[in-house]
Amino acid sequence: MSLIVQKYGGTSVGSVERIQAVAQRVYQTVQAGNSLVVVVSAMGKTTDGLVKLANALSANPSRREMDMLLSTGEQVTIALLSMALQEIGQPAISMTGAQVGIVTEAEHTRARILHIETDRLERYLNQGKVVVVAGFQGISSTEELEITTLGRGGSDTSAVALAAALRADFCEIYTDVPGILTTDPRLVPEAQLMTQITSDEMLELASLGAKVLHPRAVEIARNYGVPLVVRSSWTDDPGTWVTSPKPIGRSLVNLEIAKAVDGVEFDTNQARVALLRVPDKPGVAARLFGEIARQKVDVDLIIQSIHEGNSNDIAFTVTTPILKRAEAVAAAIAPALRSHPHAPAEEAEVMVEQNIAKVSISGAGMIGRPGVAAQMFATLAEANVNIHMISTSEVKVSCVVASAECDRAVAALRSTFEIEAVQEDTETERRGDVESNFPASPPLPLSPSHSTPPVRGVALDMNQVRLAIRQIPDRPGMAAKIFGLLAQHNISVDMIIQSQRCRIVDGIPRRDIAFTVARIDGDNAQKMLSQAGAELGWGEVVLDSAIAKVSIVGSGMLGQPGVAAKMFEALAQNQINIQMIATSEIKISCVVAQEQGSKALQVIHEAFGLAGSEKFVVPA
Repeated sequence: MSLIVQKYGGTSVGSVERIQAVAQRVYQTVQAGNSLVVVVSAMGKTTDGLVKLANALSANPSRREMDMLLSTGEQVTIALLSMALQEIGQPAISMTGAQVGIVTEAEHTRARILHIETDRLERYLNQGKVVVVAGFQGISSTEELEITTLGRGGSDTSAVALAAALRADFCEIYTDVPGILTTDPRLVPEAQLMTQITSDEMLELASLGAKVLHPRAVEIARNYGVPLVVRSSWTDDPGTWVTSPKPIGRSLVNLEIAKAVDGVEFDTNQARVALLRVPDKPGVAARLFGEIARQKVDVDLIIQSIHEGNSNDIAFTVTTPILKRAEAVAAAIAPALRSHPHAPAEEAEVMVEQNIAKVSISGAGMIGRPGVAAQMFATLAEANVNIHMISTSEVKVSCVVASAECDRAVAALRSTFEIEAVQEDTETERRGDVESNFPASPPLPLSPSHSTPPVRGVALDMNQVRLAIRQIPDRPGMAAKIFGLLAQHNISVDMIIQSQRCRIVDGIPRRDIAFTVARIDGDNAQKMLSQAGAELGWGEVVLDSAIAKVSIVGSGMLGQPGVAAKMFEALAQNQINIQMIATSEIKISCVVAQEQGSKALQVIHEAFGLAGSEKFVVPA
């Protein structure tokens, strides 16, 4: 017999008929010999209706009263579903988040789960009852016992957290699509259904706006090894399994606020190649990385900074043994870029830097916690380690530093994030060594006749803006100050690009830094950083809201040089200019003009052969 947690979204319980259909599915699951906890959202558009009522009364309603109001939506659903189950002979009981014992921070509208007191819930399960739980809500850990809500995607979070706390065999997320698709079926009806995906890949896609699962739910599944499957509540199709690494023992106390960093990684076997002042036009990145792919040069990090005039800079890192080949490719293509009709007045220049190292912190959901990247930068600054390049993802933040400073950087990061060294360092271990309290993800299981595809999904994020800070003094601590300020104001940062071009202004070497934040935070971030600039010595802070970010995600792109080139070529063939590039081991993101975002998604999805013959229609 299995213990299963099922979650049903708003459209799955949007009417009496849909609730009855869910009751039948639940009944069949119990009849198969399983114990069952069911987590539900509010019916259909109920939450939207409640928000509308609040806004009709107040332009700025109290967050506490919004929690009181919005938590009632799920309470309606749990009572109705329990009635439907009882009507067909299945013992059931409804419970609010507070009754279950979902204890949260005292933070209204966006609380995180601290722990779950499962005694009462387990007692009902032992009596053979289905426990129907209100998702999206909990109760504060304070004496006042305030009702709290978890924010967007809160029912997903509730379900996976309950599965972790109960040590359930697996968690099923029922929704209005057949599983996890290669992209948004509203933009690409021919998107393919994936049968399996790793939690790291899913975490990236979820953070990029794939609404089928919320990043917080995926983070909990990854941290606690909860097997997770996404299925349609309209069919009996198998859906998509999200596979996680087997975790070591992890406390269920402070469930969502336990330390975000599980490992410190470093690689001293790195070199950097930069092309400065290349034309800011479609096709440049495609030409460069197309030739790199033809020469079988495997690239690690890639960044393209914001344009300056009619040019920008592209930099990438490679392992030291293939540096000569990478340098030769860059040197060979530079003259062609200089003769480009849109070439800048200054000639393209190739810059090579050896004796560098990449140091990284890894863990689930770090970018969703504004203070983690800032803490890394502050730690390096305190150790007097200057940052040459920055790369970010949902599961890793990497910085390129001087190789002579690697040991100092790693020791400082281990201390700050309380990561113990797994073993003593040796020269052979230093290449890509990982000190971690968390084992590596297993390879994605696929049928024997197929290898892991390089790209699993393509995502479009239209809800970001870009901020560029000009002429930042190039010395340790500046990134820490910038991102520490943002963290203090609870502003999460996504892409971070530090320009490769360095200028001497007033005797001080200076660089630009550009980064993206959620659209809602753009104006506040610009105002705050502009005010700080006068004191801390940087220049203008420029906000660009007319951008879109398109990304490819896949654990199979490691060791496949042509993946980036294929993405860039697809954009170039459709005259879509790349404004910024940032990469991690399993993600490549490009910033493009906002009006070209949907087209960029479609052409990249097609370029990687992800379109299928079946068209998925999302139920109304």
